[in-house]
Parts: sequence; C-alpha cells; structure tokens
Amino acid sequence: MKKMEIFEPAMCCSTGLCGVSVDPELLRISTVLNTLKNNGVQVGRFNLTNAPQEFVTNKTVNDFIREKGVDGLPVITVDGNIAITGRYPSNEEFIKLLDVPEHFVGKIAGGAETEKSKGCGCSGGGCCC
Repeated sequence: MKKMEIFEPAMCCSTGLCGVSVDPELLRISTVLNTLKNNGVQVGRFNLTNAPQEFVTNKTVNDFIREKGVDGLPVITVDGNIAITGRYPSNEEFIKLLDVPEHFVGKIAGGAETEKSKGCGCSGGGCCC
C-alpha cells in the first residue's frame, strides 16, 4: 500500500477545525482522511504547530521548506516523494495517488479544485483548541 503524508502550515489545532468559522477545505480533508482510515488506509497528517519534528526529520519536506518557505505548504508526499504542493489533493487525486477505490474517500463532490487553505479558520486569531 502507498504511504501518503500531509505536511500542513501552522494551525491552532491538529485539524484546523476549530473556532466559529471552519474552513470547508479543511473539513473536506478531515472527512476524507477519516473515511480512508475507516477503510484501512492510514495517511500521516502533520502541522507545523503540533508536529514540528516531522518537518525536521523528513529531509524532502525540510529541503522544500528551506527552498520555498512555509508559504508553499501544504506539501503532500507519496512514498517519500513530493506529489502536490501549495494545496490539498482533490478527492479524485486521493483515489489516484493512493490507488484506492472511489468509495474509500466517500462521495466525490465535483471536480473543481478548492482554493488553498489560509489557516485554521479561527475567528479573530483566538483558537478554541
């Protein structure tokens, strides 16, 4: 099975799903990752606030950040190689990158890419978690 890891920018909590204004893209990613997990597919998810050591020990991601900076996050790796930068995978890309059946990611909602996430969605910078 392929190994995917998601390296995200700093957020106030591990999923970014806190505060009164939740980013719909982060909600989609959390839903897809939970559905994958329920189907036996583990995807590593690390954000700079809660898992900084993962960014240090992963040479590929560390080199990327040194070259591009944290504004290039999120970085998605598959089997240790960078597959996507600056945005999250679409549902279709999850299927293709992980080589899993469609039902492993749940209902596929349209093919349009969503705009890059701009943080955890916490109102006024005050995080609940």
